[in-house]
Amino acid sequence: MKTISRTSIVALALAVFAASPAAQKTLDLDAATIADVNAALAKGSLTSERLTQMFLARIDAYDRKGPALRSVIAVNPKALEQARAMDAERKSKGPRSPLHGVPIVLKDNIDTADMATTGGSVLLEGSIPPDDAFVVKKLRAAGAVIVAKVNLSEFASGVAHSSLGGQILNPHDLTRSPSGSSGGTGASLAAAFAMAGLGTDTGGSVRGPSTANGIAGLKTTMGLVSRDGVIPLALAFDTVGPMARHVYDVAAMLSVIAGVDPADAATTAGTGRASADYTQALRTDALKGARLGIARDFMGQDGDVDWVMEASIDAMRKQGATIVDVRLPRWLLEAKGEYYNAIRYPEFVVQIADYLKTLDAKYPKTIADLIDRARRVNAPRPDGASPNPGRWSLMVRESNSGTINDYQYTTVRDHALPLVRAILTGVLTAEKLDAIVYPTASRRPAMIAAPAEVPGGAAGSGSNLANLSGFPDLIVPAGFTTDDLPVGISFVGPAFSEARLLAIGYSFEQATKARRLPVHTPLRPGETIAVP
Repeated sequence: MKTISRTSIVALALAVFAASPAAQKTLDLDAATIADVNAALAKGSLTSERLTQMFLARIDAYDRKGPALRSVIAVNPKALEQARAMDAERKSKGPRSPLHGVPIVLKDNIDTADMATTGGSVLLEGSIPPDDAFVVKKLRAAGAVIVAKVNLSEFASGVAHSSLGGQILNPHDLTRSPSGSSGGTGASLAAAFAMAGLGTDTGGSVRGPSTANGIAGLKTTMGLVSRDGVIPLALAFDTVGPMARHVYDVAAMLSVIAGVDPADAATTAGTGRASADYTQALRTDALKGARLGIARDFMGQDGDVDWVMEASIDAMRKQGATIVDVRLPRWLLEAKGEYYNAIRYPEFVVQIADYLKTLDAKYPKTIADLIDRARRVNAPRPDGASPNPGRWSLMVRESNSGTINDYQYTTVRDHALPLVRAILTGVLTAEKLDAIVYPTASRRPAMIAAPAEVPGGAAGSGSNLANLSGFPDLIVPAGFTTDDLPVGISFVGPAFSEARLLAIGYSFEQATKARRLPVHTPLRPGETIAVP
């Protein structure tokens, strides 16, 4: 009889152990990327139904109970049914896309034909739009499962509070703002209520919540992603952008939602410019050889934020990036807020009326109607809905801001906005830069009880430059302050440079690994994913 050597026995035992379920590699739910989820779904160690159940359980545990984040306005009652349908289709036909069966959330200013779209306002409570937004149609076609519509700054402007959804809390520190206007998307994704989601950005509304909640997010190039079916704030600046805990997931989402839409004329500029798969651009060594301009104009306001920035610059330099200090003209820094408001306020008056005309007759049809109805809402309700005088007072200022035919508006539109684009293009070109880098927020997240910032951004914030120019801006978690609040870093590049920005951002993310699950929304038992 042949004798089996000790070495062979050990090797056999290790092979059996490696093949056993107990030896499977597992990832915490919040740490898993869409790529990890797809690997688990393909292997059969995970189903979309199970993944959706885990996220719904976290929403139940943390959104109205526990820390009560109030990041969700409405859970999709058919989420599990849709997840089961995606599981069945995977078995019979295979996956439609990398988002097949992947749970996502949508900011509640993005139309869904099967769920109310309210803009966070009691004034539009229960409003079912006539059809899905273009981006929602694309996500559904890709097989994504919509888990929830999430809270926001009402009508996507102001602090992270809405009359319908209430005050959104930051899961890292419940006394701090999650930032707006996509605060519900930011807080819900940081708390791992879904794999990824959509926000909208008119003056920093994807980027503020991304940095304040410690996740990744992308303000897209004007024209890359359709805004059809999105409640407008100002179409000169409005963009739809993906948000997620991981840069890979931002890229996966962008691959689905980017594209030309005949219903949004701005997307004609993106003809032939979208990538079929932005994840293919991601490389861990993308910082090697990159040229990055550091905009120190937006530093010097918070020592902890500056420390994180300097550490990030150091990390990028060590990864092979060339670092160049850049300065923007002082007049631009001082005027950009005025430029922004000159466009934003009068456009809302006209464009919200255009949107309201598409809704049921029982809803307001003009900004004057909204103001009139708001003045009749004077007390909190048991479900948490309540008056929102801050945002409603802003509607009065918007209604008195002039028209889109006034010289104040046309001068900024025709002369100032091209000037901003030319300045940023000049800086990028003169220094041969891949991106301009700055702290997404120059200060740590503000206290919720602190006075609201002036709309349009103060001179110390860099975020609205990307809106004024139409350029893309990628946010990646960069570190934490002394009091454990997230700090994000922004990479602004020329129009339609998303693939390059995502590559650089991914390289930075993998080198620094600065994201973490918030302390107020810890993992619950069983919230892991077995991956091959």
